[in-house]
Amino acid sequence: MRTLEGTTALITGGSRGIGRAICLRLAAQGAGIVLHYNRNQCAAEEVAAAIGRDVRLVHANLGSPEEIQTMFHELGDLRLDFLINNAGIWKDTPLGSSLSEVIDEVLDTNLKGPFWVTQCALPLLKDGGRIVNISSVAGRTGMAGGRSLYGATKAALDALTRNWALELAPRKILVNAVAPGYVATEMTADYLSDAATFERLMRRQPLGRLCTPEDVADVVAFLCSDAARFITGQSINVSGGLVI
Repeated sequence: MRTLEGTTALITGGSRGIGRAICLRLAAQGAGIVLHYNRNQCAAEEVAAAIGRDVRLVHANLGSPEEIQTMFHELGDLRLDFLINNAGIWKDTPLGSSLSEVIDEVLDTNLKGPFWVTQCALPLLKDGGRIVNISSVAGRTGMAGGRSLYGATKAALDALTRNWALELAPRKILVNAVAPGYVATEMTADYLSDAATFERLMRRQPLGRLCTPEDVADVVAFLCSDAARFITGQSINVSGGLVI
């Protein structure tokens, strides 16, 4: 059933992984898609081709406020129903050996990026619209192996979700987050390719499998639907029991 007919969604990082699945899921329900990408234009075009209609591609490095502003300037007076802050990076930042440029990249992309995107999107976002931030269970639990800064940015994104929900309540804009567990995507491919690491993770999965991009996309679609009309300020754990 196409329940999002006549709506428009902007998805950041929509060319691969979770973002790709969200684009396909919302498009299948009838939403027009504005697909943001940074580096991989070919992958973005492939997603657009798979959808086959109502797809607009926009480019920006989310670590650059100037590029974000330019992206929204190009969108003109387009009206948005949904903003999905999905783009993020996963990099090692071990204490004692992290480079300043890597620290800045993680903070700029995972935290400052969603803030700048949301700030620029507000004039285009309809009253009664929805914002969905893609967080992570890494923001709720400690992570070994140099992932502390990644976890900190996701915890901060959850905090922004709660605060924005109150700040935007007068406009009836609902703000929620989706917090996946480990998801098999290009971003985590190197980490999950280690057999010992993969086996260790699987032993911790109560449901016997990792989260998929489609698992996340389905929850995003729910939060964009009328069924979620009285939910705001929440971060929904989609980890199959990995974190409870």
